Amino acid sequence: MKKTIQRIKANHPDYGYRRVHAYLPGMNHKKVQRLMQTLGLQVRSRKSKKFTTYRGTIGVIAPNHIERNFSATAPKQKWVTDITEFKAKDGSKVYLSPILDLFNNEIVSYNLSYSPNWAQVEDMLMQAVKGLNKACGVILHSDQGWQYQMVAYR
Repeated sequence: MKKTIQRIKANHPDYGYRRVHAYLPGMNHKKVQRLMQTLGLQVRSRKSKKFTTYRGTIGVIAPNHIERNFSATAPKQKWVTDITEFKAKDGSKVYLSPILDLFNNEIVSYNLSYSPNWAQVEDMLMQAVKGLNKACGVILHSDQGWQYQMVAYR
């Protein structure tokens, strides 16, 4: 049994006991875990760092006009935005900043960047407002992260 576990780990070095156990039907998962411990085949788990945009209060927080009513009766009525962190295959972080129309869930505009910064948000906003007239009255809702509290954002 030890040889089988070692063979599985050689082919899949990042597998923990749960995934190794999936290859060994009929064997108790606790036994697989114990054998892997005695063989020194435990996977070292890393604590993941979570991305946060919070940097304290930078500017004025806008009133919440949407109040959790995330439905719209027409296009260009309610838009939502946020910044999401992704890990690329090479280990680098990529930040996606989209604007989503709540009427049809269409991505109105987006921007990808290697750091969450004001330039990313500004570029995404400029793309989105190109086709708008001033009278349309679209509401843009965000999580009020530091990028969305800046004076230039208003």
